[in-house]
Amino acid sequence: MSLPRPPAPAKLVIGVLLKECFLFEELARRLASRFGPPDMISPWLPFGYTSYYAKEMGAPLLRRVAAFSELIAQDGLAAIKGATNALEEEYRTEAGRRVNIDPGYLLLERFVLATGKNFSHRIYLGGGIYADLTLVFRKGRFQPLPWTYPDYADRPLSDFLLRVRRRYAAGLKMPNGATEQGDALHD
Repeated sequence: MSLPRPPAPAKLVIGVLLKECFLFEELARRLASRFGPPDMISPWLPFGYTSYYAKEMGAPLLRRVAAFSELIAQDGLAAIKGATNALEEEYRTEAGRRVNIDPGYLLLERFVLATGKNFSHRIYLGGGIYADLTLVFRKGRFQPLPWTYPDYADRPLSDFLLRVRRRYAAGLKMPNGATEQGDALHD
């Protein structure tokens, strides 16, 4: 029989997709005021994987990802997505969204994004929000799944998430050298 245990705290990771790069600094400040300071920010990553967002937001689009120093409860992801959706709305114009904000969390064994769109592999969290298992950690790397968004499957972003994972793992070290997740760190 498996006994319920509290889940590990997760590393909050928020991706921002936009055309107007100057907006990122302001968005980063606003996200930090809500979720604490980021301890890692990716370089600008070109986004040419789909034209889906370009129809509304223009092109060329760029993505930047921030990992936050304060850990979160895994069951808080739906509320975080609600907050980032509200922030997106503040930047909306008559032409549409100017920013797309994708919150998620990272654990030693997986990376999960929040979305408002249902699909067969997504789990409902509440408040109209679903969890999307985006990447799994195996053989020393984050591995994409058949449904993983192409930019998260691509090497620049998955390499950044690997660096985030290392920092997260170092923060989980216990006094005796063990980690909260045990062997998952060494998978």
